[in-house]
Amino acid sequence: MAITETSRSSHELPVTTFGSTTSTAKKLTLVPLIFLIYFEVAGGPFGEEPAVQAAGPLLAILGFLIFPFIWSVPEALITAELSTAFPGNGGFVIWAHRAFGAFVGSMMGSLKFLSGVINVASFPVLCVTYLDKLFPVLESGWPRNVCIFASTVVLSFLNYTGLAIVGYAAVVLGLVSLSPFLVMSAMAIPKIKPHRWGSLGSKKKDWNLYFNTLFWNLNFWDNVSTLAGEVDNPQKTFPLALLIAVIFTCVAYLIPLFAVTGAVSVDQSRWETGFHAEAAEMIAGKWLKIWIEVGAVLSSIGLFEAQLSSSAYQLEGMAELGFLPKFFGLRSKWFNTPWVGILLSALMSLGLSYMDFTDIVASANFIYTLGMFLEFASFVWLRKKLPELKRPYRVPLNIPGLVVMCLVPSAFLVLIIVFATKIVYLVSGLMTVGAVGWYFLINYLREKKIFEFNEDADLLDNGNGERKKVEDHHDSR
Repeated sequence: MAITETSRSSHELPVTTFGSTTSTAKKLTLVPLIFLIYFEVAGGPFGEEPAVQAAGPLLAILGFLIFPFIWSVPEALITAELSTAFPGNGGFVIWAHRAFGAFVGSMMGSLKFLSGVINVASFPVLCVTYLDKLFPVLESGWPRNVCIFASTVVLSFLNYTGLAIVGYAAVVLGLVSLSPFLVMSAMAIPKIKPHRWGSLGSKKKDWNLYFNTLFWNLNFWDNVSTLAGEVDNPQKTFPLALLIAVIFTCVAYLIPLFAVTGAVSVDQSRWETGFHAEAAEMIAGKWLKIWIEVGAVLSSIGLFEAQLSSSAYQLEGMAELGFLPKFFGLRSKWFNTPWVGILLSALMSLGLSYMDFTDIVASANFIYTLGMFLEFASFVWLRKKLPELKRPYRVPLNIPGLVVMCLVPSAFLVLIIVFATKIVYLVSGLMTVGAVGWYFLINYLREKKIFEFNEDADLLDNGNGERKKVEDHHDSR
């Protein structure tokens, strides 16, 4: 593997390819990283509506107020500490590997990748769901399927053109897609009746839909860890970007939720995905409905790009660690992007995009939940196993405090599992068995030398274009 380092600015990194050398590529800076994290997690209040349908306005508001402290903040803190300690593109795969060895590292990689591509599959569906409110022909049949296929292909190509382009595109998409919600919320103020916020709804609670909606809208904070090797000065940039992104994301959910639940009184069953657009028409008129629907399409583009990037760079990181054959880490000669990872992620998400949207979300949540149990365990165990490991950002708790911090969101993960449907158990069970089988298949391929693997799995990228053993990456605390 040839590594070439040329004269470069602080915002560039040497691009590593297997068997060849290419020019430098720009690193992600603070603002693009904030918006990439935002799109990894949310992308706007699109998709929060089913929480009201499931449990009424009060519980929906409480959910988006409380859940960030139960789930989002702990996950962001873990991501900040471990991404700065291990700033390589393997992200959570590196963490599990260093904590528990190759099998757990492989399982973590497989589970997280599967949940990622399932999640990616949901965004073209969400995009077309908003478009069909403008163009009813897209509601079903071959026009809808063609639209999903075409949007997946075009957006995958945009991802292929480079992460820096995707990062700055995320900034523009984020600001433009949020602007109609700010207008709607401002125009809703005179119509708000605060007593509506206290409603528990008029129908039986659908806890499966409620918890999955909260979880889907506020998880995946750790996905950005797979891009750590592409970030400028990750030790300082990551913690700040995560802090701003957590605040930004929660506010972006809550303001429209307060505005619409307070200003609009409709049957609870109408609060399905896409209702914000209908509410905008009730509050201000057809023009705002169209603006929000356009914003939803732009948001879906940002969500797709951010999460496809994470999945693709995760595969590259796993190839560097020796969990996948070397060709999974191949980069494009033109754009220096991991084209094999992008292609495989896009193809898998395309195949999954024809599932029912609710089943897509629930399956992504279930598999992600299994990966998060491994992540929490890896986080705590690394504190015990490598106490002197250099941690530029360190969660200010001792090991018992970390255990408590992880137990609280773990209890929520149990709820996700308990309330899953039969189809979700089936899909998730098959994928989990497949992940175990994949580990043994890869070992077989390595032993028979059918593909070339990187055997230096103990060497991790330190984020500066150099390679260094993790055991030597210490400081004297």
